[in-house]
Amino acid sequence: QVQLVESGGGLVQAGGSLRLSCAASGLTGSSSTMGWFRQAAGKEREFVAAVRWSGSTSYNADSVKGRFTISRDDAKNSVYLQMNSLKTEDTDVYYCARSRTVVPGGSPAGYDYWGQGTQVTVSS
Repeated sequence: QVQLVESGGGLVQAGGSLRLSCAASGLTGSSSTMGWFRQAAGKEREFVAAVRWSGSTSYNADSVKGRFTISRDDAKNSVYLQMNSLKTEDTDVYYCARSRTVVPGGSPAGYDYWGQGTQVTVSS
């Protein structure tokens, strides 16, 4: 059974940093590409970043390029999202998800397992 558990969310001032973690269990094989999405109330879930387990290839949404960095630790079955220079518009619930394909897409439909989400609130 696949389980994804996010942690690390919280309240931070604009310009600050947070590091989100996603602990994965039940995943098999080295082809699991993992991603982060975010969603505000009443809005669609938005792609943030993704990274392949078996390599160093990562993908980032234009809105977070230069500020957010996705990484993974295969030995710990964990994925991380380092968020720097946070803005108030980054306030969302952040979700970790497993991509259905090795090359990830930006649509939530391309991901089959999701964590419960962690709230990130950026104050001005």
